[in-house]
Amino acid sequence: MRPSLRRSCAACAKYKHSCDLRTPRCSRCIKRNVQCVYANEPLTAPIHTGHGGSIVPINGLFPLSTYRSGSLDPFDSYPATRLPREHVQRLIYSFLHKIAFQYYPLDLNPTSNPFLISWWPLALGDPALFHVSLQTACLDEELLAQKGFHASEILMADSVTLLRRKVLDLSLAVHDGTMNSVITLAAIEFGKGNTKISQMHVDGVKKLVHLRGGINSVRQTSPLTARMVSWVSMLVMGHPQFPTQDDLGIGDGLPLVPEWQMDLTSMSADDDPYFLSTLDLLVDYEARSSLARLRHAFNRAQKLPFSSTRLHDLTCFVIHRLLLSIPDPASSPESPFTECVRYATILHMFIIHGPTYYSHDVIMSTMVIRLINNLTLLESTSRSYEAVDVWILAIGLVASSNTPQYQWFVRRAEAVALSLRIRDWNDALMRMKCILWLETWQGEDVFRPHWDTLLLSNSSISTEIIPTPRLGSLGTFGSVSGSKVTNFHNIIKWHTPKQP
Repeated sequence: MRPSLRRSCAACAKYKHSCDLRTPRCSRCIKRNVQCVYANEPLTAPIHTGHGGSIVPINGLFPLSTYRSGSLDPFDSYPATRLPREHVQRLIYSFLHKIAFQYYPLDLNPTSNPFLISWWPLALGDPALFHVSLQTACLDEELLAQKGFHASEILMADSVTLLRRKVLDLSLAVHDGTMNSVITLAAIEFGKGNTKISQMHVDGVKKLVHLRGGINSVRQTSPLTARMVSWVSMLVMGHPQFPTQDDLGIGDGLPLVPEWQMDLTSMSADDDPYFLSTLDLLVDYEARSSLARLRHAFNRAQKLPFSSTRLHDLTCFVIHRLLLSIPDPASSPESPFTECVRYATILHMFIIHGPTYYSHDVIMSTMVIRLINNLTLLESTSRSYEAVDVWILAIGLVASSNTPQYQWFVRRAEAVALSLRIRDWNDALMRMKCILWLETWQGEDVFRPHWDTLLLSNSSISTEIIPTPRLGSLGTFGSVSGSKVTNFHNIIKWHTPKQP
């Protein structure tokens, strides 16, 4: 018998109702508690080749050259668009085999990547989210082709129209698909330089989160949505848009991460005396607390490495905490040293985490400028260079790579290397570990090239024994095992807006 071209499930087709195509059961069948059977199963499983075998990713991404016309869903069990069928199926392939992994490089496994197992099935039953998803793939395709943005403009217009219809219905407005669509549009508009429109989308998604009971309530039922909304809104706006829970886990903000459940009073003389002395110089509680908790967490990682999701949650929470607690210069005395440590910690977390969902270049550029301003103030005080200066400047070198600020950090790092008689990378690494260091597969590869280059120009450094920093011993260091952190290409490949 010739297969039916019907897209809806059997129950919805029988009673002539609209089917939202959710899997494994559509919403109407769940509500009526009846069996949900699709004549043509929506595309939720991994794509297969015409030879019956699963396509194997290369370096986590699937080669687009393996796409073949008609190799996707022959029954078109996805929302209709104004684009030709061949074009839509090519964009679907691109999203499933490329964009999903660029959006979420923390998980390159096709069977667990949240954009494949959570986002995409949702998009198949949500025309607005489906259009937005295709738009990300379409922009990528058109940027590579350099022939204009005709198709993506069609998808953008239709995405906005579909979203406007959804937000008029409160029951549909608070759906995960709606929030996913709005925050993705915010990232797209931000990438195009349309900052006002982007901020308008962020304001809209914040209202939807409020209607859901706060970001913590969203997180309890929709982890991917909550993670993406909190992270991308911060990148787009340049500062956190949601609060965090307090140290007791109370509040409707970003939920407390396990690494924060540490009694700071447990830190004793058994800890590195130099690190404890450094903590004593930090006048802000959040800056001191964050550095202490992170060091404790990174040390524990040598026994139990971070999972990629746990690292993401920790990074998001720490950056929110540190940015939300920046003191008001008008009411608090300024402490350049504390603020240098604050911004170095933020940049350090961005570096070891890598870009996810969207490029973090713009907000990192802002943090680099603030770090430079506070280091300039710190230089005006009378003090000796210490291991903490090596750590701060090492982070500044990596964070400012390929920017006009890079040479500023090079000059300061050369001066510190001469003063502390740093002869090679191992000398620099020893001092960095004295403050904060997470061992990753590419950790040293990220930092070392900068020091190897600048130390060549300091070849006249004396070969005398390096003196111990005046605040205490450098302590002992063990290797810390951690998760692999890789810096992947960003999903939006156009130039991000210049910092205002």
